[in-house]
Amino acid sequence: MWAYIARRVALTGLMLFGLVCVTFTVSNVAPSDPAALAAGPDATRDMVETIRREYGLDRPLHEQFVRYVSGVVRGDLGRSIVTTRPVVQDLARFFPATLELVLLSMTLGVALGVPLGMMSAVLKNRAPDHLARFVAVSLVALPAFWFGILLQLFFSIWLEWLPTSGRLDLATAPPPHVSGMLLLDSLIAGQGATFGQAFAHAMLPALVLSFPCLASILRVNRAEMIEVLSADYVTAARAHGVSRLRVICVHALRNAMLPTLAIIGLRWGWMLGSTVLVETVFDWPGIGLYAVSSAIAGDFKPVMGVTLLIGLNFMVVNLIVDLLYGVLDPRLRAGA
Repeated sequence: MWAYIARRVALTGLMLFGLVCVTFTVSNVAPSDPAALAAGPDATRDMVETIRREYGLDRPLHEQFVRYVSGVVRGDLGRSIVTTRPVVQDLARFFPATLELVLLSMTLGVALGVPLGMMSAVLKNRAPDHLARFVAVSLVALPAFWFGILLQLFFSIWLEWLPTSGRLDLATAPPPHVSGMLLLDSLIAGQGATFGQAFAHAMLPALVLSFPCLASILRVNRAEMIEVLSADYVTAARAHGVSRLRVICVHALRNAMLPTLAIIGLRWGWMLGSTVLVETVFDWPGIGLYAVSSAIAGDFKPVMGVTLLIGLNFMVVNLIVDLLYGVLDPRLRAGA
């Protein structure tokens, strides 16, 4: 097991280095000049050159790369030209909001997708199965930004059940900062009213973000459950008197969860990257909005930092999925 873990960790480190190279290359082949954008339209050439020297943009490309890689190793992602703050500080400020949203969305997707996939497989070609497949296809096809606006109109403006944007009401003070995630921090502080407000603000963006994840999990889990339920060992278990509920929830589900875990890992990375649209529609102050505003300003250090953070999260989650694969199926550990 330790050899299996070591191989997966080494592969993750190699992929992370590749991501560092890609982000640096892409940011430096862009035609815009960050120093000129930061200096403003009325800046003189001397002012632009001063900013370029201050941020190391006047050095040869290979020196910039070595400096960037060594900074990443030390946890230094550079400074934002627009905010003048270290990128790490900005990420620490905005990432908890995105993480909270993605965790809530993933929880909804898994909690609904797995049971619905099981039900659809057990009731194959019946009305609930047809309805579940129709819903899955519809949720994947709906554009996130359009569906988010539609939910805002329906639940916020017409019914007035949920707020349209933000994380808390303007008159509500946030709970004491512990993790930066308002739901968790309000629970730690014992502020039930603040938790209710934070949950109400997070519901609509979390729903919009969770729908494609829910649909993918439902479809994959259904297909795998149908295949597993027709396997010989399931038939043998039923013949030996094992209850149908135990066969479905224990014997079949464990084997069907292997591909489902892969989809969960892939969807985690997709959800982190796709928060840009959802955060824009719902004015959610996460790394999506931070990356968009930085890209518009031509400030590439924050964009590189956001890309690295999303990539690192994606790799860590997929590493965890690989390890869970090894736990659920010992054959993978032996053959890895």
